[in-house]
Amino acid sequence: MQLSSLDWVSFAAILAAPLAVGIFFYRRAGRSLQQYFLAGRDLPWWLSGTSMVATTFAADTPLAVTGIVALSGIAGNWIWWNAALGTMLTVFFFARLWRRAGITTDVEFAELRYTGRPAALLRGLRALYLGLPLNCLIIGWVNLALAKVLAVMLGWERMTAVFVGLAAAGVYTALSGLRGVVVSDLFLFVVATVGAWVLALFVLAAPDVGGLEGLTSRLPEETFRLLPQLGAAADAPQAFALPLTAFIAFLGLQWWASWYPGQEPGGGGYIAQRMMSSRDERHALLATLWFAVAHYCLRPWPWIIVALAALVLYPDLADRESGYALAMRDHLPAGVRGLLVGSFFAAYMSTVSTQLNWGTSYLINDVYGRFVHRTAGQRELVTAARLATLLVMLLSGWITFYLDDVRQAWEFALESGAGVGLVLILRWYWWRVNAVSEIAALVAAAAGFLGLRLLTTIAFPESLLYLVPWTTACWIAATLLTPAEPMAHLAAFYRRVRPAGPGWAPVAARAGLAPQGGLRARFADWAAGSLLAYGLLFGAGALLFGSLFNFALWGATALAGGMWLRRALRRSATAASP
Repeated sequence: MQLSSLDWVSFAAILAAPLAVGIFFYRRAGRSLQQYFLAGRDLPWWLSGTSMVATTFAADTPLAVTGIVALSGIAGNWIWWNAALGTMLTVFFFARLWRRAGITTDVEFAELRYTGRPAALLRGLRALYLGLPLNCLIIGWVNLALAKVLAVMLGWERMTAVFVGLAAAGVYTALSGLRGVVVSDLFLFVVATVGAWVLALFVLAAPDVGGLEGLTSRLPEETFRLLPQLGAAADAPQAFALPLTAFIAFLGLQWWASWYPGQEPGGGGYIAQRMMSSRDERHALLATLWFAVAHYCLRPWPWIIVALAALVLYPDLADRESGYALAMRDHLPAGVRGLLVGSFFAAYMSTVSTQLNWGTSYLINDVYGRFVHRTAGQRELVTAARLATLLVMLLSGWITFYLDDVRQAWEFALESGAGVGLVLILRWYWWRVNAVSEIAALVAAAAGFLGLRLLTTIAFPESLLYLVPWTTACWIAATLLTPAEPMAHLAAFYRRVRPAGPGWAPVAARAGLAPQGGLRARFADWAAGSLLAYGLLFGAGALLFGSLFNFALWGATALAGGMWLRRALRRSATAASP
């Protein structure tokens, strides 16, 4: 496909903008690791929250959604919609705690919460695992998505696409640190969102699609269900339907039990990085709340519309994920194609820049600065961080050539971390959790995943029904069979972070500290936030497909959740103002 001069100008402008930001913030980022990895801890909620959203708006997401819809209809998106429950848990149970912790990375939490060699071992192992193999895998599957789009749109080979993409994202990330990343994310998010809606409108206008009414008349009814059909006959057609067992695994287990970047139970990863970079605790909470609403409610429908249209336009595709790229190639006029290619690059760069900065923070703060060169100065650490960014960039590019399917990479990440979620939640709220608990969870999850893959034919998501109980039983047993952390250390952690609930009552009593209350109110806020998110998400879908009754029902649900949260946030601000 040929791009016009106007296409190339818009494409080049989108690539150049983050580089200009990187150059602008180069000196400021070089002052210290706090500046390079946490932007000086003074980000406003709207900037840090938008950066969270932009990071999850990756080049792989529209392609993966297209493949999901082709396999299981709209309801197949519960593979990631379920995580709204976990994100709202992060908003009300963990955002303030992460900001209070005052650490540089979420992996550093290990030696804040635990003591001794087990804590150091946990910190080092997690830093190496998250910073290198897992982070490079994530960047690799994002590279793969970009390569698929550019192969269709521009005829580029995978090597060319990966080289250009990584060079564009890696250079400005290494230069600017986190502040340049989040400022660029604001621009890139707007570009990517506009591009997604522009493509959806052009595809709907295609004669073979015939708008939203054409989609509903040309595709089976099962395709448009938001939930699996209960009580269906055994011989009912299952095309484009989400199996009930998969829905149970998603909604009953995955959101709290599996580790996944950006959706980790208890926060963590680059979400924790943004919360720790926020101006104060309130900004951390509001940033994560804005992320939850924008991530689950504002973005999915243009992707889903294009995915549905791809089923009509390209019914016989072997690679269903490529339907999104083919829709871009075949249904965009000259002058708009460059914007759409640029929007994919924008989504790509916003994700890869964060992954590079986040993954490098582990390698420098938690490996190099902690175990290799403990006396290194701040400028030396920043220089090492910039070099490590380029190293991770090269390794992730190499991994890209061993991947074939974005959805399978998603499933691998969810399966290999199945069952570790509960320990990541309870380490904040139960004093008895120790470093061995987390180590046991990580080892059991990996062993269970390998065992299922090698010895059975059980596939994702049904595998979660086996992996989660196994991992949970292992780490709880390890906790009860090993001694608790020293009481003096637990008391110091409690004074610093002030977690609520009865799980810390023994520590508060022995240390003569006042117990922290309000846990019941946080559960109510979590429920209201979940109603808000799902009400907005499904209400938008009902409005698009013409169901006014469902739109009113879901709209009322969202309104009720929003009004509750409005009062709760006002009470919180009043209580904190003295």
